[in-house]
Amino acid sequence: MEAVRALSRVSRLLETASVDLSLPHYRVLSAIAAGDERATRIASRLAVGKPSVSAAVESLSARGLLTRSEVAVDQRATCLTLTEDGRRLLAEVEAEMASRLDAVAARTPSPEALLDALVTLGPAIETLLAERRGQMRR
Repeated sequence: MEAVRALSRVSRLLETASVDLSLPHYRVLSAIAAGDERATRIASRLAVGKPSVSAAVESLSARGLLTRSEVAVDQRATCLTLTEDGRRLLAEVEAEMASRLDAVAARTPSPEALLDALVTLGPAIETLLAERRGQMRR
């Protein structure tokens, strides 16, 4: 239970890293920067509904942080790309988030081990989500 509470507190610490970008919007920009160019893939990766991603995309697009373009082979799909402003803001927010994580880690017995353990969560989460998606299709 303590681990759950600690992760919840870390989430809150990261949520407040920027007044310019909410955590859900950060997650969408981050997914696009990582190579997910379609809203359906982003929704799947983030384990949220497509309407949530569509609303975030609309807001981020209106702010000039991403662009939408047609996909030549699929007229219904759009390709999402970060604008220069989107890349800049994402880099700023990630730098602040990293600084906050480093500050927390520095107050633990093994800062490097903690950060290494957090890095391993990403692939573990991806594997878990893929397994769940596979079970839902059966």
